[in-house]
Amino acid sequence: MFETLGRFTYRRRRLVLALTGIFVAVGLTWGTGVFGSLANGGFDAPDTEAADAVATIERTVGRTGTDVILLYRSDATVTDPAFRRSVESHLSSLPAADVTSAQTYWTTRSPAFVSNDRHSTYAALTLAGADEEARLATFHEIADRLRAAPAGLDVRIGGAVAIFEEVNTQTERDIVRAETISMPIVLVLLVIVFGGLVAAGLPLFVGALAILGAFVLLRGLSAVTDVSIFSINIVTMIGLGLAIDYALFIVTRFREELAKGNDVEPALTATMATAGRTVAFSGITVGVAISSLVLFPVMFLRSMAYGGAAAVAVAMLAALTALPALLAVLGHRVNSLRIFKPRRAAAEHGAWYRLAHSVMKRPVRYVVVLVPLLLVLGVPFLQAQLGGVDHRALPSGATSRTVTETLQQDFAGAGGSDILVAVRFSSPPADPTAALSGYVGALEQIGDVDGVRLGGYSDGVASVAVHTHLTGQELPARDVVHEVRAVPPPAGTTVAVGGETASVIDLLDVLAQRAPWMAGFIVVVTFVLLFVAFGSFVLPAKALVMNVLSLSAAFGAMVWIFQDGNLSGLLDFTPAGYLDATNPVLLFAVLFGLSMDYEVFLLSRIREEYDRTGDNTQAVALGLQRTGGIITSAALLLIVVVAAFSTSGIVFVKMIGVGLVIAIALDATIVRALLVPATMRLLGRANWWAPAPLVRWWERFGFRETSEPQGSQGWSRDSSQESELARR
Repeated sequence: MFETLGRFTYRRRRLVLALTGIFVAVGLTWGTGVFGSLANGGFDAPDTEAADAVATIERTVGRTGTDVILLYRSDATVTDPAFRRSVESHLSSLPAADVTSAQTYWTTRSPAFVSNDRHSTYAALTLAGADEEARLATFHEIADRLRAAPAGLDVRIGGAVAIFEEVNTQTERDIVRAETISMPIVLVLLVIVFGGLVAAGLPLFVGALAILGAFVLLRGLSAVTDVSIFSINIVTMIGLGLAIDYALFIVTRFREELAKGNDVEPALTATMATAGRTVAFSGITVGVAISSLVLFPVMFLRSMAYGGAAAVAVAMLAALTALPALLAVLGHRVNSLRIFKPRRAAAEHGAWYRLAHSVMKRPVRYVVVLVPLLLVLGVPFLQAQLGGVDHRALPSGATSRTVTETLQQDFAGAGGSDILVAVRFSSPPADPTAALSGYVGALEQIGDVDGVRLGGYSDGVASVAVHTHLTGQELPARDVVHEVRAVPPPAGTTVAVGGETASVIDLLDVLAQRAPWMAGFIVVVTFVLLFVAFGSFVLPAKALVMNVLSLSAAFGAMVWIFQDGNLSGLLDFTPAGYLDATNPVLLFAVLFGLSMDYEVFLLSRIREEYDRTGDNTQAVALGLQRTGGIITSAALLLIVVVAAFSTSGIVFVKMIGVGLVIAIALDATIVRALLVPATMRLLGRANWWAPAPLVRWWERFGFRETSEPQGSQGWSRDSSQESELARR
């Protein structure tokens, strides 16, 4: 199959490159418009009690939530008529069709609207629009007017819609900065790896195709479903990183085949039969892991699945089609424009070969030391607290974040949060207030509740707002929500409790329900794919255990850094005391896929050598020798790409970047270079065990790097070389 693909791309190279050119044109002219078609937010779980409560209130009583906050400051105090005239003049300049309501100190006479020094006040605006996208569009239309404050009046814009807008702007800025930082470093490293400019440019060519292709797919998807703006981050991060990895493996193997004296077509065919096959299996494995996120109904996670799977798919296809066609055109010129001749280790007994034998002489020591080390690194995750996204996701100094912090610090009574209760009456009451008096009284008795008010009544639904001084993301606020939900509803009614804190609680419940299904899906599909690739039941099981070890260590580091606040000064973020609830789920899918990426590359060469010699120990040593340097280079390049996103101003994007850097570094060093050789030495011939019927099936239909195994006859073959190593 892959040999056929190699011959096709060689003989139809001009056609393949022409189609690639058309694809690039579509990506540049249409795909890059994806930014304008993506949605905001998407962190809440739909079809939950919290979502139902808010939807019911908005559908019947009407929207009363605050979308935009205008924070005013003046040298005058709020009692000065001039201050009032300036604020009301500014608000009156806003179109009534766009701003459905505006609450101020002078309309409410609430002291919560006045700062402690009495020189600041704010207006709470509700914008027109049926959903977040429509309200954001409204915000864009009036943004200039919002900022155009009268002379002598300083105005700053905050609120949920303003936060979303600032997050979008920050996301686009972060992507440009990440690419600006990573691209020059990646190019220098590729020149060092390949020794020449032509070969070094090929991975970047595939990376550009992966990003543009993913943009095209995402824009198409956004026409039929909501896709979060944050999917762009994973497209750039994973698409570019994996594209460089895949191109690195294929270009390296192609140059190896040319160095053997092969002509271009045989070299390309051999490359596709070996490295091409490996890239295909790696891409499918990574894509399966990331696509498992569609099992969650949360738009943010689904969008990451769309973006990640699209980026992986295009990176894999570009590496298997456009790149071989370009190699066919270049031929031996792939080695042109040399800067220097790269240093090469001896093919059979270089540094990686010696490292593998050193590890396999003392496998028990390595396993006994490294496995507990990784488990200890994962211990902090046992104390993980999960929460939602709030204004602290933005960098310190961001305008909308500053507005929220100012309200919390300088306005007594303006902090805290509301728990929203939708009360449905089976039959309309004569007096809703009287009918709810007992229920309201019970709610007022709950600890940490500062007040309860009737928000409105319409169409048999009453809105009740329970105010607490606790902010929506504080952990004690969850206890308040649980107590509110525990209060018996009035006779003849049903209630649904919503609000920011209730949404977080319901999100955590949804994630807990779906996570086992996601993990099971990844494990089963990955196990099957690895069996098809390597014909063993033991290797997939071992790979899964290795992944769990590296994942636990990365998760422990995330808690230590982002929850506990260690290194917050160095990484420039404000610790919230918890992790964003969606991030561990996202990191599990992405890290699992990337870990399998390197596992497939390493085991493919080990299987190739085992098929050739039938010697497990020698196969491991030669496999590590021939892939160790490439895997390390690929990991380093991926770390550079991902680390650039660690500079993001959005905290949960920064968390993804830091988590990936830690996991990739651990996986490429401790796990692949040390634990894999040690465990494969301990398992010996059992590495290649599978039930006899499945062995026969794999011998007929399985995919291997060599057309016919010369030395392998299943897992029962003895090895004199292993015996020799054991005697040393």
